Amino acid sequence: MNHVMLDVDGTLIQSYEFDEQCFMEAIYETTGIEILNNWETYPDVTDRGILRTFIERQAPLYSLEELENLVKPVFIRNIKRTVEISPVTETLGAKAFVSHLLSSDRYIVSVATGGWGETARIKLASAGFDIDKLVIMSSNEHYSRIKIMEMARAEIDLNGNLPVTYFGDAQWDIKACDELGINLVIVGHRVSHHQRIQDFSCLESALCFVK
Repeated sequence: MNHVMLDVDGTLIQSYEFDEQCFMEAIYETTGIEILNNWETYPDVTDRGILRTFIERQAPLYSLEELENLVKPVFIRNIKRTVEISPVTETLGAKAFVSHLLSSDRYIVSVATGGWGETARIKLASAGFDIDKLVIMSSNEHYSRIKIMEMARAEIDLNGNLPVTYFGDAQWDIKACDELGINLVIVGHRVSHHQRIQDFSCLESALCFVK
């Protein structure tokens, strides 16, 4: 068996840009401060991790718990409003790919996202994924992407014996997989990597990287 771990935004669904906008607008609405979105300088590019760095750099009067309690409900509202107007689009072939993995006895599947779990589920459901069948670990569990991935692994592979292949789309996915020693497949063209697919339209092309 192989453990296939999946990112959400920019990997399974085409949501990166509007997710970022909704998040930044939620921070501005609740704090009156425009967050600096040079994410490559943030040590943890997750919803909770970004808030930690935002406090450190721009909003020292807030505690993380206080700020999260302010920002998160507004962000969830923003996401709901956005997907009601325009449903989320899957990355081509992603639903069929996930369905194949879930129905096969060769794979176990988890989702490890840097976003909060509530918004991940809203977006995935909007795109037509059966979220009830997915084990989802998120920024609800930890601010560190590496920790989120470790928790996703432990949730469905208690002993950590199965090989893991992670499908992601960003530079921070490369960094996390390098640190964890996890096989990585990049989806799309945001970053370069020796293992990359444009989308999931060819099932065999995606599966050939799982090892």
